[in-house]
Amino acid sequence: MGTITKSLNLLNFFSTERPEIGLTEFRKLSGQDKATVHRHLTELTESGFLEKNTASRAYRLGPAILRLAAVREMLFPTRAAVKPLVDRISETLGELVHVALFDGAAMSPLYHHDATIHGTRVHLKPSEILPMHATSSGLCQLAFGAPDLLDRVLSQPLEQWTDRTITDPGGLRQEVARTRASGIAHVDQGFETDVRSFAAPIFDIGELSIGSLAVAIPVSRHTDELEARIRDALKSGSIDVTEELGGVFPQSIKRVWQHD
Repeated sequence: MGTITKSLNLLNFFSTERPEIGLTEFRKLSGQDKATVHRHLTELTESGFLEKNTASRAYRLGPAILRLAAVREMLFPTRAAVKPLVDRISETLGELVHVALFDGAAMSPLYHHDATIHGTRVHLKPSEILPMHATSSGLCQLAFGAPDLLDRVLSQPLEQWTDRTITDPGGLRQEVARTRASGIAHVDQGFETDVRSFAAPIFDIGELSIGSLAVAIPVSRHTDELEARIRDALKSGSIDVTEELGGVFPQSIKRVWQHD
């Protein structure tokens, strides 16, 4: 991993629950030595990606992040493009639906909607990072993303989130192969206990996956009938989202789905 990548990876530790991070906490989170972390933080601060709270001496996201985010959204308003599609699917199914994009290391939620018709619901934080090996969104990216992505993920230890998380490289390869064959990923309590998720890939113009459309439900609400409805919604929905974002959905996956 290059120096620039290591510096930028520090930004991934911020969330709505962790808006400010001090040097000591950064060192613990990153596993790097104090001098290296301090050097990275200094460079990020000088470039505007971070700013320092003079009172607490902790770091927070800087103005450069906001500027780049605004420019990207102005030029590529992806959130606005997927919103009506996600809302429609969520209201039809009565479940939490979200689109997540691949950020180079994990899946980042772009937009989600919950029809809120049930008392028991799945909660998704906008800043939540979805791990590649433990979520249906991640499995989709591993199956349909860059050819070397799976090997890159397997070059690092697979973190165990629940007692059902796949942490065995061979087991993960099998799940990715299963996802690639069916076009839809399914994870049963791999990231959160009592939550099942299903996802279908979203593609760019080169037919390479850039993200996923996913549905998450409580385990207690799962039925074969609901799963069938979810899979049908993901098949049509992922094609719609891909086309809305200017991508091309592979005919090979469409043919598989036509024979389901």
